[in-house]
Amino acid sequence: MSKIAVFPGSFDPITVGHVDLVERALPLFDKVIVAVGVNNQKRTLYSLEKRLHWLEEVFRKDPKVEVGHFSGLTAHYAHEIGAGYLLRGLRNASDFDYEKTISQLNHIVGAGLETIFLISQPAFSHISSTIVREIIKGGGNAEPFLPAEVFRSMNGEKEMPK
Repeated sequence: MSKIAVFPGSFDPITVGHVDLVERALPLFDKVIVAVGVNNQKRTLYSLEKRLHWLEEVFRKDPKVEVGHFSGLTAHYAHEIGAGYLLRGLRNASDFDYEKTISQLNHIVGAGLETIFLISQPAFSHISSTIVREIIKGGGNAEPFLPAEVFRSMNGEKEMPK
């Protein structure tokens, strides 16, 4: 049985912190599925299509990474695609308190679905999509927080060839 992990999130936008987590998780799993959770109650800055495109671009060279999307419960999505693990990043104690509760519920709802936590590297622990969105909306320079492919796309520059 292969070890498949789902890394769920809004990825609005994907940040260098997200990329670091996926890259660090790859040796642990046969496949990591980076999946955009669609929540119609949540207002996003970027369309689902744009976020999926960015994810595909960022991870296009890694055959162990797939990109997907889902609505509804993350645990149900993981079950549908045969994933036994969820990947989550922890930046601080607040993240831990929140994610611990969610992981316990996912373990019950997901019939044994395990959550694997990776602690953010210090260089990325201050980065969140929420903060990056505010920088973008305020006209600031978000380049240090974004993968190069995403920054180029946001600035209308030509994307790298496949």
